[in-house]
Amino acid sequence: MGKFTAALLFFLLLPASALVIAAEEESKEKTAEELYNAGYLAGMLGWHREAIQLLEKSLAIMPTAEAFTYLGWTYSHLGDYQRAIEEAQKAITLDPHFGNPYNDIGVYLVEQGKEDEAIPYLEKAKQAKRYCCYQFPHFNLGRIYLKKKMYEQAREKFKEALKIDPDYLAAGEGLELLKALGFTDT
Repeated sequence: MGKFTAALLFFLLLPASALVIAAEEESKEKTAEELYNAGYLAGMLGWHREAIQLLEKSLAIMPTAEAFTYLGWTYSHLGDYQRAIEEAQKAITLDPHFGNPYNDIGVYLVEQGKEDEAIPYLEKAKQAKRYCCYQFPHFNLGRIYLKKKMYEQAREKFKEALKIDPDYLAAGEGLELLKALGFTDT
């Protein structure tokens, strides 16, 4: 076979091989997504060990910020906040614009009594370009300020959370708690 014929065959076969590779990637992506969804459901049902196994299988196929974040969330439910933070950090490395892991790390730090360390993460969650639930970091900052007896700041953060989601019960309860403590709007 001449050089010209070999080159022509290469270019004719290239699109077909590219289609095969694309189909394989699409299949891997679908499998990873199915494993993630199953892991998410297992975690929501309280089957944390099973959730971890499914999420780790998903991540082995295709690492995503969502899967790392939810894997961290699952570890947090087992009380392993250090591992939860590590997984959330991996999510941030993959997608620094995804807000969930920032808020989650903030919550894990609050759970460990490290409120001052949590604040920068919650502030980053508020500024994230990709986030479904901006009310959460506002609420969590309100929790911190409440604990620090910074009542005006707590009230403002609970109100901000309610501006984003007027039906957010926890933020409403935060305002009610402030009223019960005798702190009223100025």
